Amino acid sequence: MRIAVVTDAWSPQVNGVVRTLQSVRDELMRQGHDVLIVSPDLFYSMPCPTYPEIRLAFASTGSVGRMLEEFSPQAIHLATEGPVCLAARRWCLARDFPFTTAYHTQFPDYVAARTGVNPEWVWRYIRWFHSPAQSILASTASIAETLKAHGLTQIRHWGRGVDLSTFGDPTPDPAIRALPGPIQLYVGRVAIEKNIEAFLTAKHPGSKVIVGDGPALASLKAKYPDAHFLGPKFGADLAAAYAAADVFVFPSKTDTFGLVMIEALACGTPVAAYPVTGPIDVLTPETGAMHDDLDQAIAAALTLDRAACRAYGQSFTWAKSAHQFLHALVPVGGDEALAA
Repeated sequence: MRIAVVTDAWSPQVNGVVRTLQSVRDELMRQGHDVLIVSPDLFYSMPCPTYPEIRLAFASTGSVGRMLEEFSPQAIHLATEGPVCLAARRWCLARDFPFTTAYHTQFPDYVAARTGVNPEWVWRYIRWFHSPAQSILASTASIAETLKAHGLTQIRHWGRGVDLSTFGDPTPDPAIRALPGPIQLYVGRVAIEKNIEAFLTAKHPGSKVIVGDGPALASLKAKYPDAHFLGPKFGADLAAAYAAADVFVFPSKTDTFGLVMIEALACGTPVAAYPVTGPIDVLTPETGAMHDDLDQAIAAALTLDRAACRAYGQSFTWAKSAHQFLHALVPVGGDEALAA
């Protein structure tokens, strides 16, 4: 099948959206599907104000449409709510072509955290963007309920996976293991909306390790000199960092899922988090501890069994995720079955 995926998030960005799309694309191609990615790197772009790692592409409806026409997709998925997908949305609507969308990112909360803007103003745009979609793919039950509460009801579940060839049985990073314990790890974008300062100000003894990059990195390094900022890590190096930690701390209150949580669990590392969307959908009492007091969550997570965490984390696969994605698609032709 020919599947067109249009997205405003793609490499060299490093985030859960990009990793999800790349992993599902790779899995679909392994299954024999032909996948076109229409992404910002194909167009002239400029840095997003206050977030230069994200590029805003100048993608016209005509240029995006020509790519789609040449590919002649049997299904079209719009992954994000930015300018590239806006162009594809206009092109699809003008031709009465069905398409699916996904709600990956809590943009109303992110914008509120960065600017103080009322999140309901952003929800107006979110409702407008997703309303024509035949299906809106959501990663958790909590996100599905959030969308329904804002009038978007055509929801299909699309879970996430773990690359078990990388995160299945890693060797712990010896340099991290040498730090005074317990070793508390954060992995992800270093940005205000990730609430990293809640982790850095937690009082539980031990070493705090931060893996990742982002606009808040320099200021947090200056403000918290006792923490260990290791920059971004990928592949086996990232897996080694997960495996070296005694607890993975996920302080975000704005994520829709939290892919890093299941990667940490697959490496045998229990998770401490707030009881919010993402953690409440992903964690179990055997694999994670949630509390409004992050110190209490960290202390409780340190008592959990690493073997149980590993088994649970490794139950999330990209093959399952790709299957859910495939079965949520809507054929452009109308009657053709997309998947057996």
